[in-house]
Amino acid sequence: MIFPSVSIIIAVKQNNPLLEECVDHCIKLDYPFFEVIILPDDMMGVYNERHIKIIATGKALPAAKRDIGASNASGEILAFLDDDTYPTADWLKNAVINFNEESIACVGGPAVTPENEPFLNKASGKVYESLIISGPARFRYVPLRKRFTDDFPSCNFFIRNNIFQEIGGFKTKFWPGEDTILCLEVVHKLKKRILYDPAVIVYHHRRQLFKKHLSQIVSYATHRGYFLKRYPQTSLKFGYFIPSIMTAIILGSLILGLVSDLRFFYVPLFYLLFVFVFSIQKSLKLSFYVFAGSILTHLTYGLNFIKGFLSFRLREEL
Repeated sequence: MIFPSVSIIIAVKQNNPLLEECVDHCIKLDYPFFEVIILPDDMMGVYNERHIKIIATGKALPAAKRDIGASNASGEILAFLDDDTYPTADWLKNAVINFNEESIACVGGPAVTPENEPFLNKASGKVYESLIISGPARFRYVPLRKRFTDDFPSCNFFIRNNIFQEIGGFKTKFWPGEDTILCLEVVHKLKKRILYDPAVIVYHHRRQLFKKHLSQIVSYATHRGYFLKRYPQTSLKFGYFIPSIMTAIILGSLILGLVSDLRFFYVPLFYLLFVFVFSIQKSLKLSFYVFAGSILTHLTYGLNFIKGFLSFRLREEL
């Protein structure tokens, strides 16, 4: 097997325990040729490993940091991680083997919730893993069958360095959503392919239910709604509309039930039963939190998707 060199790029604000965990797992990767490039705002302590670079970027959004990292990378393949993720030992080997096929420009894999997560973080992960939340994108959170995709998150993402340079990198101020724009250029401009491989696993620490989780959902939904009109090639998909449609139906049914006919209340009751079935976990307490988190995720995403679609500009563009 030929082992291409890989540059692992980690954008971060400052040193923190999760970054240290991530770097520790990177150091232990079962792979012969790789480097790790860490991109904090300000210079931080030096790791005693020759293949780790630390480049202070000043205050910058993740897309800009990753572009800086790529410009200093020596690897044939660029591998992007978030600082709150950490890879399995065979992560690089499982990813790079897919680049033997020339048409494949990018490879991604699932970002799995660690088993030892605190309770509220684990509940957040279970919400993301639910079929009624992530739908056809559920493969991003649990290992499912291999497939090609046209949009994949940058928390576990590989791309050929020459392809990255050809499209000019991320070159955007959007966050999140910078990965959507990059993938769009790879698939629709260069006519290359992005492969999802369930063996390319990283573990991704989740945000706590409810406030931090929902704050993340607000950002995801607002950007996706806005991208619907800016980048319809990858964002004009029926699945992204479902939470908004469900929110409108539920709220409309509640209003009609109050002012017209009580039978309209059957609609939200059926919805609650539907969500409950998909929220059942081994623990009753966990089931309750996943149930409540799923409902709030639907409503939050649905409303903010509409808000994003109606926005003239997002804050990054101002």
